[in-house]
Amino acid sequence: MKEIELKNLDAQKFISTQVEAIRDAVGDGLAINALSGGVDSSVVTMIGHRALGDRLKTYLIDNGLMREGEPQQVVAVFRDQGVPVELVDARDEFLGALKGIHDPEEKREAVTQTFYKKVFRRLVLDSGAKHLLQGTILTDIDETVAGIKRQHNVFEQLGIDPEQAFGYKILEPLVQLRKDGVRKVAEALGLPRSIYARMPFPGPALAARVIGEATPERIALVRKATSVTEEVLAASGAFQCMAILHEDRVTGMRQGKRDFGLQIEIRCWDSVDARNAVPTRLEWETLENLSRRILNEVPDVVSVTYNIAPKPPSTMEAV
Repeated sequence: MKEIELKNLDAQKFISTQVEAIRDAVGDGLAINALSGGVDSSVVTMIGHRALGDRLKTYLIDNGLMREGEPQQVVAVFRDQGVPVELVDARDEFLGALKGIHDPEEKREAVTQTFYKKVFRRLVLDSGAKHLLQGTILTDIDETVAGIKRQHNVFEQLGIDPEQAFGYKILEPLVQLRKDGVRKVAEALGLPRSIYARMPFPGPALAARVIGEATPERIALVRKATSVTEEVLAASGAFQCMAILHEDRVTGMRQGKRDFGLQIEIRCWDSVDARNAVPTRLEWETLENLSRRILNEVPDVVSVTYNIAPKPPSTMEAV
């Protein structure tokens, strides 16, 4: 499909077109979708409910990899929008699938397979739905096809037939858009600013913010660092910010003694559509405050660094 650039995007016309396309594809049947609270999945949820009403079953999968309190917060936002969301506890399945895995692509694949082959396959079979709606955007496809980074939600462009692999068809209403276009559609749908202006968050969630094995303990550490980072940088106006837990330990000092501790890397980006990005020029006082809070509030951390490499050659996520 041809890209719809922001300057050419008529949001209301786009919404109407996708509502009709979903109705035509699903017919009289049922569809399901997974809501994460990110702008892409949120837009798909709202368009899907306009198209199908209660014939779209929306689930939020708690994979144990989300931010602090995020599952409950997202369910509450959509309840206020009149959209019922069922919260599914799949923490043990995802954390179990990640056990012993260090390679970044293997971690992404473990999350993908657990989501599509296990958790969502079970929900599809139980519901009788034949279609899954998901929020794949054009940048996801570009990066996956180019071999830059395997996005968890890209299949047909890699020659994978979802119906054959997972047992259901996947509908992707947003594949002609990039992030700036999705935000415009989200606002046109009446979603709150907390959703349409929300920072991007990776499909593998906090597993993509842990270099090396994503154990429950290491996920808990990066979750706390993420909470501090997003709070301190909330007013930065950045496209995206994140805390990354490194695998290697470094020498530090606490109470006059050597402490062989953990290191957190902070990344904060200015971008429009995630294809290119530059590090946000944060005030030194802001960086000092962020470092001080992470050192004081995240156990065992002795080093906090700030990434200043642009994309490219860097990528926005570390793994």
